[in-house]
Amino acid sequence: MSGQLKEVRNRIKSVQSTQQITKAMKMVSAAKLRRAQDAIIQMRPYARKMQDLLSNIVSNAGSGSGMNLAEARPIEKVLMIVITSDRGLCGAYNANIIKLAKSTIAEKYSAVHKKGNVTIWSIGKKGFEHFSKNKFNTDATFKDIFLQLNFENVQKAALSAATAFQEKQFDVVEIVYSQFKNAGTQQFEIEQFLPIPKVKVKPGATKADFIFDPEKEQLIAELMPKILNTQLYKAVLDANASEHGARMTAMDKASENANEMLRSLRISYNRARQAAITTELTEIVSGAAALQG
Repeated sequence: MSGQLKEVRNRIKSVQSTQQITKAMKMVSAAKLRRAQDAIIQMRPYARKMQDLLSNIVSNAGSGSGMNLAEARPIEKVLMIVITSDRGLCGAYNANIIKLAKSTIAEKYSAVHKKGNVTIWSIGKKGFEHFSKNKFNTDATFKDIFLQLNFENVQKAALSAATAFQEKQFDVVEIVYSQFKNAGTQQFEIEQFLPIPKVKVKPGATKADFIFDPEKEQLIAELMPKILNTQLYKAVLDANASEHGARMTAMDKASENANEMLRSLRISYNRARQAAITTELTEIVSGAAALQG
């Protein structure tokens, strides 16, 4: 019986230690989430407006010089930029992003994938580890962006993707990431990066008539790279905030589960202790009765 009590006491101490760790991780994630949330909330309206502006300009500008980043061509080579996290302990966050990327490949690009023409650029170590382990065509050039997250590092990835598209190394570039809603909710998205998507005009609707100053070619050549850089940076900031939100929620749930386990273990410990006391009392009474007899 004493061995059983000792085992339960050790389990209680172990769960309490784990709970201290999960509570500390929750507090750290909450502090990081506040900064990440402020960054994406400030960035998102600007990025969306610029993206809409570019799509409208591309839709109305027609073909010509400076429009190579909006050139739609037969899809034979695909690039997917998959944004995951560097660390785990954030629930199903990474698994859901990886699942979305793989299902998109299976549904939209299965024929291209069979030819080995789907390449994955992983931003975040978890995605790179999974895809490289499962024999996908992966590139580790930008997987460590989260170690030093700033616009300059993300810009390098955006410019590399744009250059590769212009050189016809890829025919389409897509971003797979998690859009931050709140600390407990992330919306997993796949967004076309290149070619720049055009606005679909409803039948009977009037197209916007833009007056370009300076010239259309010069304006588009100047705007396109900057807006694409902003688009990818927004996706990375969204993913960063989503990661911390998912980790904070996961650690909160882990702390609650630890409380439930502690309550159950304490009940088991008290029952075992009461049983041990009852057994000892029974032995004492039996011994006293034997002596009297």
